[in-house]
Amino acid sequence: MWLEAIWRYPVKSMAGERLDAARLGQLGVPGDRLAYVVDERGAIVSARTRPRLLGLRGGSGADGSPTVNGNAWDDAVAGGLVRAAAGPGARLARAASSERFDILPLLVVSDGAVREAAVDVRRLRPNLVIGGVEGLAERGWEGRFLRIGDAVVALATLRARCIVITYHPDTLEQDVGVLRDVRQRFAGSLALNAWTARPGTIQVGDPVELLESFDEASAPRRGRFVAAWMGPVPDARRAEGPAPPRRPRRDAPRPPHPPGVGTERGLARRPDPV
Repeated sequence: MWLEAIWRYPVKSMAGERLDAARLGQLGVPGDRLAYVVDERGAIVSARTRPRLLGLRGGSGADGSPTVNGNAWDDAVAGGLVRAAAGPGARLARAASSERFDILPLLVVSDGAVREAAVDVRRLRPNLVIGGVEGLAERGWEGRFLRIGDAVVALATLRARCIVITYHPDTLEQDVGVLRDVRQRFAGSLALNAWTARPGTIQVGDPVELLESFDEASAPRRGRFVAAWMGPVPDARRAEGPAPPRRPRRDAPRPPHPPGVGTERGLARRPDPV
């Protein structure tokens, strides 16, 4: 196996950019989701309810700050583009920490799963694409690790997909059949929630090794929806101890269903890597 692609999304819910190399850290790929859109109340909004955001291009300026269609994230032009896509009162806010993520800092997908699903990989919004994987082998990777370059990536759970994958990355034309197919053939989930177990530099083309265990794994930085309904992620228990039970947030998506178990309701509200 090898590392086929590295993606980051400097502005949450907007189109991303490919990288040749990156140094993975606690917050995943540097420069990922540096800013996100909030509404007039200051609540984070995403492409799940404002799909026109997917038509904007997030990027990184010379100083590392996020850009929108090449414009500085905090200038008037970028602000106008955001309001046009997300509605009056919408604006960009800089991310402080892991609240920028819905689940975990990384999303990993294999080329085999992308071929089986027959979708444009950009619909899935991964950070890392692993090449040389046969079929749906990734569905057996939960709780395991990938050694890539100097880094080790921990694989947690399969990612439940939502309405975001129904929008074409270029035209924004919606095809609900994409989500229906993922639900019917893959129990609603594709790709894996992941985090950096050991920081390190990765490059496209690096060999990838699947590990059964990694005793030096650091604890994950959890996204904004995780603590609301998910207990300790696989193999994180020894690093951080069991998480106390918490009442789910009212705005939190439902938890992903167990692998192999389908559902007819609620997919549109489930967390996707926007």
